[in-house]
Amino acid sequence: MPVVQLRSAGRVVFLPTLPYYRNALGDDFMRDWSNAEWVDPKYNWKPAPVPESPGRVLLDLATKCNLRCPMCVVWGSDDEQAVDSAQGVMDLAASRRLLDEIMAARPLVQPNMWGEPLMAPNLREQLSEMKRRGIAVAMNTNGLTLNEDLARFFVDLKVDSVMFSIDAVTRPTLKKIRGIDKLEKLETAVFRLLKMRGESDCPRVGVSFTIQDENRHELEEFVSRWAGVVDVVRTGVVFENGTFPDMQTPTKRLPCPAIYNTLPVHHDGTVTVCCLDGFKTTNMGNVFKEGVKAVWQGEEFAKFRYHHETGQWDQVPFCKPCNGWAQYEFKEEVRDGLLIRESPQYTYYNKVARLKNWQGNLLGGHQAPPSDLVSASV
Repeated sequence: MPVVQLRSAGRVVFLPTLPYYRNALGDDFMRDWSNAEWVDPKYNWKPAPVPESPGRVLLDLATKCNLRCPMCVVWGSDDEQAVDSAQGVMDLAASRRLLDEIMAARPLVQPNMWGEPLMAPNLREQLSEMKRRGIAVAMNTNGLTLNEDLARFFVDLKVDSVMFSIDAVTRPTLKKIRGIDKLEKLETAVFRLLKMRGESDCPRVGVSFTIQDENRHELEEFVSRWAGVVDVVRTGVVFENGTFPDMQTPTKRLPCPAIYNTLPVHHDGTVTVCCLDGFKTTNMGNVFKEGVKAVWQGEEFAKFRYHHETGQWDQVPFCKPCNGWAQYEFKEEVRDGLLIRESPQYTYYNKVARLKNWQGNLLGGHQAPPSDLVSASV
């Protein structure tokens, strides 16, 4: 009988490739599609195991934004008709049903994708529904509308992580990157949340910097300004024309980790193969109509995984030019009170003294930080 190898806590476990099987950690794995009619026998495809439920769920609560950043796939587009068609607000009742379906798996939920989450008309109720179900919540925001009342709500609700997209250290550069010069307002929002949180664990507060030609001269100063002040600084390369052009990509291409751990849900319930597909050129199904399990374990996702695992990149035109698959190949070092993790796509500067608030589902695909560092931060 064919078997699959699974590594857990230093052990190698061999399991039969039944239509569904369970690994040593207790996670269910989905049906075997290797005999589907669209599979070419010449590839001798042995499907890689996929968890029954995604470990990370992106919910675009409101595809609305108060900025038009040139780098943004959606809001930076010149195609106004496409931008208009992308907009919308997620139905609260539908999102509740989705949360009920995924709550047992306790995935990390990001309540935004291409929208500014603070513009969601029912944001507080949506976040409360997530936390009521014991779900970890990590959001990205520009912070423009984060007032004291909302900051207090995030702290009281124990939202797990808030990452502010800033991308500059001067107003002229911010104007080029984000179309506004309100740098002080963005920075004030960060300090407002830090002050409101105090020494509590949550939220984990971070700032991000997307490197591009107009701001790369400020990268070093940005890291120096924020590293050790916030819990984490994230820097990353820009995505444009279907790829990350500034990324140093490893020679050997591997299947993208995202199709094994991330479910990107647009405001109308449509699931795309990747969060970078802002205009929904791919369609894995609709979780509001079919349910999470039917989509995640469904045929469309299976086809993409098959083509990735057998190297048939021509069959997945959205994925073919992309090099984002390398994002989880990290190098790590500890320096100046920081745990620094660097991949071809991102670099994270984690404040060692705050590592205790970066655990469990909030890791979102990262390996847990070294236990001795976490112990030292307590």
